[in-house]
Amino acid sequence: MKIKAQTAMVLNLDKCIGCHTCSIPCKNVWTNRKGAEYMWFNNVECKPGIGYPKKWENQDIHHGGWHLKNRKLELKAGGRLHKGLNIFHNPDLPTIDDYYEPWSYDYEKLISSSKRRHQPSIRPRSQLTGDHIKLKWGPNWEDDLAGLSETGDGDVNFQRLDVSLYLQFRNVFMFYLPRLCEHCLNPACVASCPSGALYKRDEDGIVLVDQERCRGWRYCVSGCPYKKVYFNWKTGRAEKCIFCYPRIEAGLTTLCAHTCVGRIRYVGIFLYDADRIPQAASAANSTDVYPAHLDMLLDPNDGEIRKAAAAEGIAHNVLEAASRSPVYKLAKSWRLALPLHPEYRTLPMVWYIPPLSPIQTHADPDWEIDLINRLRIPIRYLANMLTAGDEGPVRMALKRLAAVRSHMRAVRIEGKTNGSHLEDVGLSVEQAEQIYRLLALAPYTERFVIPTATRGQSEIHVDQGRCGFAEST
Repeated sequence: MKIKAQTAMVLNLDKCIGCHTCSIPCKNVWTNRKGAEYMWFNNVECKPGIGYPKKWENQDIHHGGWHLKNRKLELKAGGRLHKGLNIFHNPDLPTIDDYYEPWSYDYEKLISSSKRRHQPSIRPRSQLTGDHIKLKWGPNWEDDLAGLSETGDGDVNFQRLDVSLYLQFRNVFMFYLPRLCEHCLNPACVASCPSGALYKRDEDGIVLVDQERCRGWRYCVSGCPYKKVYFNWKTGRAEKCIFCYPRIEAGLTTLCAHTCVGRIRYVGIFLYDADRIPQAASAANSTDVYPAHLDMLLDPNDGEIRKAAAAEGIAHNVLEAASRSPVYKLAKSWRLALPLHPEYRTLPMVWYIPPLSPIQTHADPDWEIDLINRLRIPIRYLANMLTAGDEGPVRMALKRLAAVRSHMRAVRIEGKTNGSHLEDVGLSVEQAEQIYRLLALAPYTERFVIPTATRGQSEIHVDQGRCGFAEST
């Protein structure tokens, strides 16, 4: 067993209001420069929809992630031979039209316009060519179901569902899906890079790009199934979400999490067994990947696990943070959070709590668990997105959320406790109150439990002024 630490995030989709407040600071800090105009390390998509870039979830088109071939785990985009044959043209790459051609406006024309009878207007101008363009797509083009009648049938999460039925007004549903790099345990982008420019940090699992080693092959772009690696046309280098690692090293949370007005994000530490990555990623069936992924996550409060982790060099403050980690509680202890598209076999480390949508018909308010089958969002749709089509974990997560909601309503309004609802979903009264506090009331220090970076004693700034006085060898 080889124990490692992983910085991870959980997002509560039940609370996301689609305000895009998370995306703006990320854009202003990390991609507000030439060559990165079209990049959004964090974006918020509206579901159903094909997302940004177009149809990123359809791996029959983009061939991202991994798959089993002859019971062997291989990149879906192919190996070295395939890359060599397509070295001058990668057919799996999204085009600029799949993202969008970034634009701006001639604001000076408005400012300097002379007095006239009619208000002056300005046309969008491409930031790439400088020419006037007609707007056809954008990073949140489908916001609030805009254009669903045209793009809805391209959403792969409608698999085994009648798309036309849910495009009707009386049956339509929606929720928001914030997305960022998954910082996977088995990242396909890292495996796809011929230059070895992409790497996964050993100390916290954050996936980064070495700009000095990057040669602009762009196989990382096509290899990532989430399409969260971008090509900077100005520098000729790949770029991606860095999980705000300068802030993480200082014990601060990411910008997207810090600015979220809905407080839907939780950041913490997972301990996992790295030796089990090949086994989990190579599970025979796609529906088996999530349970295998879950089994890799180790209990940070287990004494033997802590001893083994310390022997692997994991610092004490990291272990303490892992023992209080909100992401471990939500994903492993309570089974409320689920990974995004585990069938890609990358073992993502950004998890999502499925949304409890409004019900379609009236039902007994005293027993909300019966409402799960009457939710507006189809369970099948959520399962296709979060558990490779297995409805069981999604249904249980929603039942537990409903049971906690019902329990707390009874306690706060009626002044009584009815534990039978909780027992049916495997929760105690204490666990229900803990879930309620973390999802509804938790302050900053409980939602974000991040250890500061540990530095060795061999660094030059530490040894400065001690030369000649250190222990001789």
